[in-house]
Amino acid sequence: MSGGVVIVGAAETDTLGRLPDHSTLMLHTEAARNAIADSGIDPRDIDGIAGVSAPGPLTVAHALGLEPRWMDTTSVGGTSFLTHVRHAVAALEAGQCSVVLITHGESGRSRVGAPRYAPDPASPVGQFEAPYGVTGPPSRFTLPFARFMKDTGTERRHLADVAVAQRKWASMNPRAKFRDPLTVDDVEASPWIAWPFHLLECCLVTDGGGALILTTADRARDLDVAPVRVLGTGEGYEGPGISMMEDMTSFKGFARSGAAAFASAGLRPKDIDHVMIYDAFAHLPLYGLEDLGFVGRGEAGEFVREGHTSPGGSLPVNTNGGGLSYTHTGMYGMFAVIESVRQLQGRAAAQVSDVRTSLVQGNGGMFAAGATLVLGAA
Repeated sequence: MSGGVVIVGAAETDTLGRLPDHSTLMLHTEAARNAIADSGIDPRDIDGIAGVSAPGPLTVAHALGLEPRWMDTTSVGGTSFLTHVRHAVAALEAGQCSVVLITHGESGRSRVGAPRYAPDPASPVGQFEAPYGVTGPPSRFTLPFARFMKDTGTERRHLADVAVAQRKWASMNPRAKFRDPLTVDDVEASPWIAWPFHLLECCLVTDGGGALILTTADRARDLDVAPVRVLGTGEGYEGPGISMMEDMTSFKGFARSGAAAFASAGLRPKDIDHVMIYDAFAHLPLYGLEDLGFVGRGEAGEFVREGHTSPGGSLPVNTNGGGLSYTHTGMYGMFAVIESVRQLQGRAAAQVSDVRTSLVQGNGGMFAAGATLVLGAA
């Protein structure tokens, strides 16, 4: 990659949590306007837009008065927004557009206009997993982590360690949904959802949105912002269902997208100062740390337990509190990217000192799609 594309705007909706007075479209447009204001870009200069379906980027563009000449509607679950960044970089470097807006809005909690989740009965998941009761995310994620524990020696209580570590970060973030102190015993005492997951090892369910503005480094020189460089990107896919994973203890989407992002950035795990790993459930950071090469096989649980990912640790992870304590609208990837941008700009709520590089790892579906971004301070 040339390194000539930068993120100049990153913002969320005014509030996160429970927003029954916001339609999905309102969440998109509110986040978009905040990101535009954050960047200082003239909205008339935006000629590229990306987002997932319902209501879709064309509807969002029309609501904002934009007439783009480039559009990306890639929809691969919560990692879609990282994939949009990757695709936008290619479009900007190819001269297909000059300024790209990526938006997200989701009424995950209030369900304003949101469809009921159910797998397509004609799909492989609908035919070969759903009939056996493997439907929603908690039940679909149980099998892989059960195997992960058996093969790697990871303990079930390591899940609680992840939740506790991220609550420490959330306690410093005024916008986090949950900020009260949390212990491993607190997590273990919370209700079972689907073994091996307790309630506090599962993500929040919230309303909210976020948006990003990308442009070329040359164009960014006219703006009064600290641009964040896109150093490397990658995407990877394995299959639509948990039962179709080749190895339930390692997700190819993480490993492949991470390898591509490191290669295009010319960096290695030891060069990364800060990490955001999509954490719809507490096991995902454990998979991410191992599949991305930050720790060895079976070492992630102890790495978290020893405090390396917590405040003051050697590798700060999920510093906004993550999907477990900060927010999770259903598709969380946008919020992970925004936190990385804020860390690199030095304006995060729980700011880590001397962050020059940040990696964002996204998960789409239940171990179906992966995307990775390596970002750097200007």
